[in-house]
Amino acid sequence: QVQLEESGGGVVQPGGSLRLSCAISGVATPAYNMGWFRQVPGKEREFVASISWTGLSVHVADSVRDRFDIDRDLAENMVYLQMNYLRPEDTGVYYCNSDGQSGHWSGDYHPIYWGQGTQVTVSS
Repeated sequence: QVQLEESGGGVVQPGGSLRLSCAISGVATPAYNMGWFRQVPGKEREFVASISWTGLSVHVADSVRDRFDIDRDLAENMVYLQMNYLRPEDTGVYYCNSDGQSGHWSGDYHPIYWGQGTQVTVSS
């Protein structure tokens, strides 16, 4: 059974940085494609970033492309979301997820496994 556990959320001032982590368990090798979504208050859950099963390809949403980055550690079964220059509108719950696909990457990412989420609050 695939399990995803996020950590690293918290309160940060505008302009600050946070690095979210996602621990993956229950996945046999090779790894799955992974990603992050977020739920901002008053809006639908939205795509933030995804990374291929190899870690060699990434896709980051246009709205955060110049500030956020995604990477992974295949050996440690971890996925990360580096968030820089945070803004109050980035406040929300951030979810780690996976589409359960391995050996195939098209950038068209539809998760089927989800973590519980971690709260990010950007406020002065």
